[in-house]
Amino acid sequence: MKYILTLTAAALISGPALAEAHLDAETIEKIEAMLTSVECQMDPDDIEVDDDGYDLDDVICKGGNQFDIKLDKDLNEVSRRAE
Repeated sequence: MKYILTLTAAALISGPALAEAHLDAETIEKIEAMLTSVECQMDPDDIEVDDDGYDLDDVICKGGNQFDIKLDKDLNEVSRRAE
């Protein structure tokens, strides 16, 4: 039983780190270029990979407005939520 709990804990801890590994420099550059084209910017550390695409947290756009933006796998904006 302890063995199963240890494996489960290890998987939970390493899961986010493994998801981050799928975000390569080329993808970050493409996301940053897309954001620049719509007059927005963000810290690349706030990009999260999920099954459907990417979650961009704390995106700052022209005028100082802050958003959370969701992109699909092709980097198309799916949703934008003001913070």
